[in-house]
Parts: sequence; C-alpha cells; structure tokens
Amino acid sequence: MAYLFFAYSANTVIISYLSVFYREEGLSGSEVGMLMAIGPFAMLLAQPVWGFLSDKYKTIHKILMIALIGLIVTATMYYVASGFTQYLFVMFILFIFLAPVTALGDSLAQKTANYRSLNFGQIRMWGSIGFAFTSLVTGYLLTAIGVEHFVLPLVFMASLAFICACFVSDVPGSTKAVTIVHAIQSGLNVRLGLFLACILFISIPHRANDSYLGIYIVELGGPESMIGWAWFIGVVAEAFVFALSMKWFKDIEPLKLIIVAAFIFVIRWLLMSFFTNPWFVMPLQVLHGFSFGIVYITSIQYVSKMFPDHLQATGHVLFITTFFALSGIIGSLIGGAIIDLIGVSAMYFVMGISAFIGMVLFTVYYSVDKKKAAALKQMS
Repeated sequence: MAYLFFAYSANTVIISYLSVFYREEGLSGSEVGMLMAIGPFAMLLAQPVWGFLSDKYKTIHKILMIALIGLIVTATMYYVASGFTQYLFVMFILFIFLAPVTALGDSLAQKTANYRSLNFGQIRMWGSIGFAFTSLVTGYLLTAIGVEHFVLPLVFMASLAFICACFVSDVPGSTKAVTIVHAIQSGLNVRLGLFLACILFISIPHRANDSYLGIYIVELGGPESMIGWAWFIGVVAEAFVFALSMKWFKDIEPLKLIIVAAFIFVIRWLLMSFFTNPWFVMPLQVLHGFSFGIVYITSIQYVSKMFPDHLQATGHVLFITTFFALSGIIGSLIGGAIIDLIGVSAMYFVMGISAFIGMVLFTVYYSVDKKKAAALKQMS
C-alpha cells in the first residue's frame, strides 16, 4: 500500500504538470501534443515487455526496483535538456521506465488481493490517495517555486517509491513456464480484442483530459494551485469508489457498470466544453471517481478472468497498455491538434461524443457477450 501511495505520487507530478511545463517553455499546442504522445508511445512499446519479463522471471519486485532507478536518473535530465527535440528524447526514455511503475504495481495489488482474499479496490485506493495528496501539495509548491522545478517533487516521490519497492514481496503463483509464444497468444484473444476496441472510445478522451486538464484550467484563468485542487477532488472521489467497490458492485455485472460509467463520462465532458469559469470545474471533478474509478476497477477485474494465473501480469499489462499508453498517444495528438485549431473547450465536446460512442459499443458488446454466455450454458 505504501508503494502504491508513492508510485502514484510520482505519477501525478508527470500527468498533472508536465504539459503545463512544456507550455511555459513556449511550445505550441501541437508540439505539446506530440510530447505528451511520445510518452505513451514509449509505454506502448515497453509495457508488454515489462509484463512478459515479470511473468517469465516470476517477479514484480525486482522489475519495479530497476524501473524506479531508471525513472529517477532520467528525470534529472530535464535540468540539462532544452527545446522540443531534446524534450522528445527525454520524454521517451522517462516513460520507458515509468511504464511498469504503476502498471505492475496494480498487477501485484490484484494478485495480492486474490491470494489473500482481500478487496483489490481497498488496496488500490492508496495509489489514488497518494495521487490526490501529491497533486494538491505539488500545485502549491510549483506556484511558489515555478513549474520549471517539477523535477524536485517527481524525484522525491520516486525515491520514496523505490525505498518501498525494496520491501515489496512477490506473490506465490503458478510455476508454469512463460514464453514469448504465450504472450503473443494472449494478445490474440478475440474476446479481449473486442473489449479493448470498445474501451478505446472511453479511454482516449480520459487520457486527453489527463494531458490537457492543466492547460484547460490555466486558459480559463486559473492558477497552478487550482490544477492541484482539481486533481485532488477527482482522485479523492476515485479513492472513495475504490474503497467501497466490493460492497457496492459485487452483485452487479461489470459490463453494466462500464456502460453507466461511460454515460457519466459523456455528461462530464460535455459540461466542461461549455464552462467559462475554472471554478465550475471543481465540483464536477467528483464525477472522476464515478467515471474513471468504476471503469478502471471493473475492467481490470473483468480482464483478470480471461487469463490463467501464470499470465495474469501479461493480461493486466495488455489492458493497461491500451487504456493508458495507446489511448494516451491518440488522445494527446488529437487533443493538441484540436486545441490549436478550435480551442480547448471544443476538445472537450469532441471527447463527449467519443465517450457516447463508447457507451453505445459497450451496450452492443454486453448484449452479444450475454447471448454467447447463455448459448454456452445451454450446450453444457
């Protein structure tokens, strides 16, 4: 739990303030979009490799330690880098090491919950609490010392995460050998592929918001500290949902919950497209917990049921790679282009349309999935 707190604390510095840092450096919306996309692209390449190595060598503990050392060293390069090209290089390397820090942390939390018969949501909420706490504190810190010093809280939190990772224990699992063939076969799962295709329409606007919420608030006239408050409110709501997930959702089908969460996303994005005062964003951030919080926790549990024990980390990473990395690339590139063309508010309107399409697709997916399950039950 302590590891997740500090790992997500480091993550919030990157997600919440990196785009604002690039904007302060004088880069255009399209350039910021490319930079915010190169990170998820690096994750797209790296996450399946980290997941495969974790399953192959039966360890998450050691992978996390290696990744955090790389993350800390790479983060310090921002003090010597300048200009779009150099930032592009540093961003790529940074996200290669960032890729497993939270993804495999969540995978370990899920495996620990299964092994010890615990509630995954109550473990995962500590990551959300860390994210919320650090987003708020970092907002005030960077307002005082300048957003150009975002590396300081990043390295501090990553260092604490490394110390915690030294004491993390791997969960005993299957002793069955894992090969690259197993990993490839997992990725060719048709049911998983359809699920991930549907989730993209929800996760792309979510990741665009991750990249541009700070810019949105600043362009509406809000200070950097307000960015911290926005993330704090949203992620506290997320932690609340995670904490009560087993009690609330245990008797509801996961796909039904995803459809409801997609509808909440639609309302959230469309309202943000019409706001002209940054203060209106604050109460709306509560919906983050009931949109992302529900989608994430139900999706990772739904995907877990598609994979055998010895491929759990690979399965989790395939989902997380799609939800965060691939969606981050598309959301950052398209979002940056829309901001340059018609503005950040229009971007949120497009995001609302995308979430609506995702809601419709999941309604169809649920109907087909239920019919197939009924047919298999009759055959047996």
